[in-house]
Amino acid sequence: MASKPGERKFQILQTVAQMLEQPKGEKITTAALAARLELSEAALYRHFASKAQMFEGLIEFIEQSVFGLINKITQEEKSGLRQVEAIVSMLLGFAQKNRGMSRVLIGDALVNEDERLQQRINQLLDRIEATLKQSLRMAATQGEMGAAVDVGAHANLLVCYVIGRWQQFAKSGFTRDPLAQWPAQSAILLGK
Repeated sequence: MASKPGERKFQILQTVAQMLEQPKGEKITTAALAARLELSEAALYRHFASKAQMFEGLIEFIEQSVFGLINKITQEEKSGLRQVEAIVSMLLGFAQKNRGMSRVLIGDALVNEDERLQQRINQLLDRIEATLKQSLRMAATQGEMGAAVDVGAHANLLVCYVIGRWQQFAKSGFTRDPLAQWPAQSAILLGK
């Protein structure tokens, strides 16, 4: 039995994330979750009013983790181009380390759930794209790329690349490493 406040909530979210790591990717049901935790469904609902709230908890974890790391990168790295490279590498590595979360990020785990969850993931991706634009603008002003570069198109291409790598990783049953070929592909994507 969880003893500290919030410990049971964390345990529930951790179990949802573990269930999402299953390669077959079956739909998460509250009955299956309760059985895995050896709780009643009613006990789950004492901590979360709905399954959507459980997914919101996972999305909050993703947002805090990803943007905490992005902020660290942008504060420590002065080169705009190296910021972009580090951010994309971190996003690929995040999925690699948090397999179940990659299914949330690509929306696979959110099918048939409340549409606000997918909207929240879309907002997260928009924020990532905006951050990449900012770093690309910095790279252009630092002379690391051509001044005529379309930073909006470039940032969007990078986000599409990341989503595609996440998709391959999740749909392969987590066998296709999202960081595979990144050094060679970063040279192509970043014109290095």
